[in-house]
Amino acid sequence: MRKLTKEQKRDIRVIAAKRDADIDFSDVPRVLDWSGAEIGKFYRQKKKPVTMRLDSDVIAWLKADGRGYQTKANWLLRNAMLHFTKEARISPRKIAPRHGKAREGKGNG
Repeated sequence: MRKLTKEQKRDIRVIAAKRDADIDFSDVPRVLDWSGAEIGKFYRQKKKPVTMRLDSDVIAWLKADGRGYQTKANWLLRNAMLHFTKEARISPRKIAPRHGKAREGKGNG
């Protein structure tokens, strides 16, 4: 993102100093039909950096299309999250992660 020029900063200060009542909206048509509106179209979730250990073939597959492999991984995980969240609401059974179960042959006592 480029830095704002002095003129842009001045314009922002002038606009911010205006009261709502002082703004002229006469040239802006009123929107009465919001049926085509898209909620959250420009909203971006806050991203948090994490470190994960993934199999090398999974990383290769994610990177195969070039740039954007982290976005692709995020999209895949989000869809899985939404799927399992929806399934949890529909189904009375609890969806538990498999890594918490004891493995066969490695008994707990």
